[in-house]
Amino acid sequence: MKVMDIVRAIEAIAPPHLAEDWDNVGLLVGDAQGQAKKLILCVDLTDAVLAEAAAEGAGMVMAYHPPIFKPISRVTTENAPVVYAAARKGIAVYSCHTALDAAPGGIDDILADAVGVTVRRPLKPCLQTQRHKIVVFVPPDDLSRVSEAAFQAGAGTIGNYSRCAFFSHGIGMFRGEDGSEPAIGQPGQQQANEEVRLEFVAEAPRLAEVCQAIRHAHRYEEPAIDVYPLMTYPEGCGMGRVGRLARPVTIQVLVSRVKKALGIRTVHLAARPAPGAHGKRRTGGGRGALVTRAACAAGAGGSLFRLAAASGATFYLTGEMPHHDVLAAVHMGLTVLCAGHSHTERVALKHLHEKLRLTLPGLKIALAQRDNDPFEVV
Repeated sequence: MKVMDIVRAIEAIAPPHLAEDWDNVGLLVGDAQGQAKKLILCVDLTDAVLAEAAAEGAGMVMAYHPPIFKPISRVTTENAPVVYAAARKGIAVYSCHTALDAAPGGIDDILADAVGVTVRRPLKPCLQTQRHKIVVFVPPDDLSRVSEAAFQAGAGTIGNYSRCAFFSHGIGMFRGEDGSEPAIGQPGQQQANEEVRLEFVAEAPRLAEVCQAIRHAHRYEEPAIDVYPLMTYPEGCGMGRVGRLARPVTIQVLVSRVKKALGIRTVHLAARPAPGAHGKRRTGGGRGALVTRAACAAGAGGSLFRLAAASGATFYLTGEMPHHDVLAAVHMGLTVLCAGHSHTERVALKHLHEKLRLTLPGLKIALAQRDNDPFEVV
């Protein structure tokens, strides 16, 4: 199977445009036209995992964390040893990272399932500018010709609808200066003519082609073409999740749920202690406090705690969080559960394995056996 076929299957699950701007996702090492008979899934591409992939005859590794994260100026055994070794062994490496976090059904949704969050939404919705609106002004007689050229170039598609456009009538005014060759009127004369404002949408990769087609079909020497980025929030896409639980449960119940779902024995929990004998309440605090609304974010998702608190959540599951942020979160009324950076991400590999197995039945897919959390409890 071609590496490119595997890439397409992964990107159907975790579209790269959902990744954070600072991230580095996609095919990082290898030849897209190369062959791979086996795919290894892991969180971190370490020397041990790469050796395992080579021993298993895997032509490709899907490493959740990008082995090339910050820009590098050279690939040597000193500054990028794993990348260098993968390239020498002919093993392609793909990373999905925050694209898998943000995607519907991705890591953050899996964590929300672990907590028991039912109706949910992203804490930080994805903001996309993949689509743009193109506006051009044309004489009424040219409306059909210009719009057809734009449609043929890829404009006017919205979901399952094609050849979508809007137009309105108005008056256009201009004056051609010396050296101009206006289609209407003469140079040096002020012109005011009936025009149609023609609008369509186009995806970012087709913008240049659509604008070029409009210019070629337009009779004006210098047609006015405006391009506006359209900000959209794709439904269910974004970092973190927040929502109500099916029914209120105690913090202790949530801790048990998370441990079981992630397959871990220990977590870090920060919560306000239950009031003592002299407090106003004798029950309902500490681990016995009831939670009705919870939030989560995988990995180093601690930075989203303010969004979690603002959304009304009182319980926040993440991988890791700076000490002073934990103190601030607890002061805001959040109970924080840090389950470990890679533990909150590793849980998604089995789900990804099942999805890819159904999509790519002819490919051998396995979870790396030597991919482990870098920390151990001692």
